Amino acid sequence: MRIHLTSVFVDDQDKALRFYTEVLGFVKKNEVPLGQDRWLTVVSPDDLDGTELLLEPDSHPAVKPYQQALAEDGIPAASFAVDDVAAEFKRLGDLGVQFTQAPLAMGPVTTAVLDDTCGNLIQIAQHK
Repeated sequence: MRIHLTSVFVDDQDKALRFYTEVLGFVKKNEVPLGQDRWLTVVSPDDLDGTELLLEPDSHPAVKPYQQALAEDGIPAASFAVDDVAAEFKRLGDLGVQFTQAPLAMGPVTTAVLDDTCGNLIQIAQHK
């Protein structure tokens, strides 16, 4: 068994696609019309057949309170592995990305937390 797909809820699929591809560097994998919304996934450019991230519309009534509660408590909705948190923090900061947590070393892992502009906090993590 392996993880094939996971998702983050987003308030605007077009905005999310731009952020996750143009800013974070993922690649669009699938875009299938589903009524007003789309089955819209991105993947790592380093693993085109790897785990897909679904940019899922936040239209379910439970989503916004859930996202708000996580954000208020500083809890990331997802965590992405990077080779160098400090370098990504600088690169993304230079692109205007807002961070809620600067790089923080915690034993074998260094993390930072960013706002994806679509309703989520996202953690980036470097394992030593």
